[in-house]
Parts: sequence; C-alpha cells; structure tokens
Amino acid sequence: MSFLKISFFLFMLVGLIVYYIFPKKLQWFWLLVLSFIYYFSFSVKCSLALVYITTIIYFAGRVIESLECRRKKEIKPEGPKLTKEEKKLIKEKYTRKKKGVVALACVFAFGLLAVIKYSDFGITNFNRIFGTDFISPKFILPIGLSFFTFQGVSYVIDVYQGKCSAEHNFFKMLLFVSFFPQIMQGPIGRYNHFVEGGLFSQHKWDLRRAQFGAQRIAWGLFKKLVMADRAGVVVSTVTANVANYSGFTNIFTLLMYSIQLYMDFSGGIDIVIGAAQMFGVTMDENFRQPYFSKSIGEFWRRWHISLGAWMKDYIFYPFSLTKAMNNLGKWGRKHFGKHFGTVLPICLANLLIFFIVGVWHGAEWRYIAYGVYNGVIIAVSAALKPYFKKALELCHINSNGKFWAGFSMLRTFILVNIGWIFDICAGGMGDCVLFFKGLFRGYSISQLTSLNLTSLGLAMYDYAILFFGCLIVLYVSIRKELGVSIRESISAKPLVIRWAVYYVVFAIILVLGYIGNCCGFMYAMF
Repeated sequence: MSFLKISFFLFMLVGLIVYYIFPKKLQWFWLLVLSFIYYFSFSVKCSLALVYITTIIYFAGRVIESLECRRKKEIKPEGPKLTKEEKKLIKEKYTRKKKGVVALACVFAFGLLAVIKYSDFGITNFNRIFGTDFISPKFILPIGLSFFTFQGVSYVIDVYQGKCSAEHNFFKMLLFVSFFPQIMQGPIGRYNHFVEGGLFSQHKWDLRRAQFGAQRIAWGLFKKLVMADRAGVVVSTVTANVANYSGFTNIFTLLMYSIQLYMDFSGGIDIVIGAAQMFGVTMDENFRQPYFSKSIGEFWRRWHISLGAWMKDYIFYPFSLTKAMNNLGKWGRKHFGKHFGTVLPICLANLLIFFIVGVWHGAEWRYIAYGVYNGVIIAVSAALKPYFKKALELCHINSNGKFWAGFSMLRTFILVNIGWIFDICAGGMGDCVLFFKGLFRGYSISQLTSLNLTSLGLAMYDYAILFFGCLIVLYVSIRKELGVSIRESISAKPLVIRWAVYYVVFAIILVLGYIGNCCGFMYAMF
C-alpha cells in the first residue's frame, strides 16, 4: 500500500475516523491495528520480523530494568551498611550484566539484519576470493528492516543508559517498532521522543493539526510526483547505458539525480510526518535544507538527520571515547602535536561510522565506497582545519563573509554530487567507474550546442516544470532557513485564500505529477 496510491488515502481516511471516535485510552491500540494492516498489505510473513525484533528489545529492556532494581536493592540505605569499595564492586557487577544483555540484544537484532540483507553479498564475495561455489540463500527482505532494527536497538541502549524507562506493555512496544507512517523509510525514531510526541497519548480531533498534516502530505506529494519522478526519467535513461554518455550529459544527469534523490526522500518523509501529525503524533525531522551546507560534515547533520544522530550517539561517541582511542590520542599529541592528537580518534570514529553508513545503504561495494568517500573527506577536513584557516588568513579571505559562505556551499554541493556517483549507478562499481570517467571526457563546444535534452526522455516542458519547481522549493527552503514557517503563513491567510492555495497545489499534483507511471520511493526497501 504505497503512499502514492488512492488505497493509502482511503486507508488513512477510515483510520482517522475510527481513531477519533475510538475510546481515548485505546487510541494507541487502534494505531497498532492500522500498522499491522498496513504491513500486511506488503507481506504477512515479513511481519514476523517486526514481532521478532520487538520481542528481543522488549525482554532486553525488562531484564535491564530488573538488574538495575536489584542493584539498587543491594545498596539501599536501610540494608547492610556498605563501604564505597563494596558499592563500586556491586555497580561493576550489574553493569557487566546489563552490558551483556545489550550485547545479546544487538547480536540477535543485527544478526537477523545481517543474514537477510548481507548473506548473499558475503557468500558471493567469499566465492570470488576462495574459488568456492557456496549457494547464497534467498530471503524476502522485509519492508523497512534496517529502519525498525536500528530503532529497536536504540531503545535497548537508551534503557541501559537510563535515558528512558523500560516499557512494560508488549503491545505498546510493538507499536513503537511498527508505527505505520515511518515503517517504510523512517525517520529512525527514539522511544522517549515517541512518548513525548504523543504516540501513546489521548488525542481529540484538532482541525488545525489535521490541516497542517494534510499540507505536509501535499508538499511531499508535490516533491515526489512532480519533481522526483520527472527528474528520475533522465537518470534512468543515462544510467541504463552509462558507456554511451559523457561530458556535459553526465554533469546534467548528476544534477538531475540531486533533484530526484532529495525530492524523493524528503518528500516521502514529509508524507510520513504529515500522516503522523494527523493522528496527533509528532515525529523527528529528517532534513534541514541540506544543500545549504558549507561542509560535508554539516551536510550529514542536515541530511537523513535521524541516521546521523543514531550513528553519533551509539557508535561515534562510544568508539571515540574508548580507552584505546584515548591512548591513541595521547600518542598522537606526543608525536605530532596537540591538534593531531585531538582529532585522530575523531577521524577514525568518522571513518568507522561512514563505513557503517555505506553498509547500511546496501550490500554492494559501491555503497561501501560511498561511505568511505564521505568519511575520508570529513576526516581529512578535521585533520587539516588549522592549515585551511591559515591559508584563508594569508589570502585575506573572511571565513565568516558571504563570499566564502557561497563558495563553501558550492564546493560542498560539488563534493556531494561526486559522492552520488556511487549511488546513481545501479549496475555496480563498474558502471560507477565508467560514469566517473565520463566526467573527464567528451567536452566540446559542439557537444554543448548539440546536446539534445529531449533525447534523455523528457520534453522541454518537463524541464520547465522542473526549473520552476526547483525555484519554489528553493524559496520555501530559504524561508525555512530564516526561521519562517510557510504553513503558519498560509494558515494566517483568510479562508478563501487558504483554500485557493490548497486547490492550486492539488491541481498541480494532479495535472503535472507522474501519477499514472510513478515510481516507488527510493528508500522503501531499506
């Protein structure tokens, strides 16, 4: 039941009507029913993965809570008087046990993800290296497996760290894992954020909230149907025959892919957040004008925010603050100076998390290369930061000025687009290499003047739609960057103007959208 089909909106309509006439105390249970109906529309068998992950994290949370209660009971004031050393030993004992529970939960949760998503990749490469002929098992990849696995593991770690309490209701935990708007492509939610966002709360019908949710859904549909699927035609045409294209065509295709990927992913997240909002649930934002970034590091703090935050909290900090990294930092400061010693653990942590980001994107070498590419740029930037600063001073360039800000945005956009090469070529690393080589050949005035854009699958009016659509998105993005809410501005207008805007947007989606032959969301199978 894709977000782009009429059946989904009928499902939403019925779901909302029942939700707001349902007993308030049981609204969360109706959301659980809706979530499983939605998931069953894709696969009944694959829903077992949801139940499996939920069972693991539910019992892991309860065991961690039980161990913490036992620890507190052993050192309670009314019990036997203990020395500081005895209390420390008790704490260390239970910390080891709780860490063991977290480790087991991670093994069982990520183990399922590894077997289903990566076993074919592992066995295929093993056969190539050692000349064996092991047969790769074939699994059906459950929708959203990576998303709800990461989400579930974050809950276990948060309970261990005391950031949230263990949930005692198994079915509420099941709703946390399976909440239908975000099950397919995120964002990767945190349990305490869901609780604070009203997932289990009682809600009354609120027209303003419903309007805001509908606006967000409409904005997502505009970005997906009018922009992403249209730009995707060019991308599909070129990447289907990578060897036949080069020069300006490859540059143009990368720009089209930048439009396609951003509009597709952020548009899907808009629909997710809007749908959740109509049920009174507030979800975390996943994008914050990423193409305004002045560095690759900033880009990843604005793009797929929930994944970046997950990696930072659960891998970057634990890894960079380990005793081994601390010793490595001391060694670096001793032999290479204070700055290098300080950034060395940070650089290695960035390389690790972006390797994992690459693996998370898919079981292919091109995705791993994509992650390493970003990790290396961020690591090198951190290591050479003092030298960049000195170079700017020598050239009398104001690093806080508008010129440098504009240059930094353009530089980052170019680096991001180079990285997209690993993502754009579905044919594998071979096609990525061909596409990259094509960026350095075939340039000539005759090629530029003879470049026939209509040969790439779109008519000229399609390019005009993309151009003006980009201007609209750019305007909205600038307003958001300045802290201005377009939705608030529209809501403040008179009723006639508000509905005129709604009808215009609806008409644009119907008339200009690729509704008849729309593609699925690019992140739907993660």
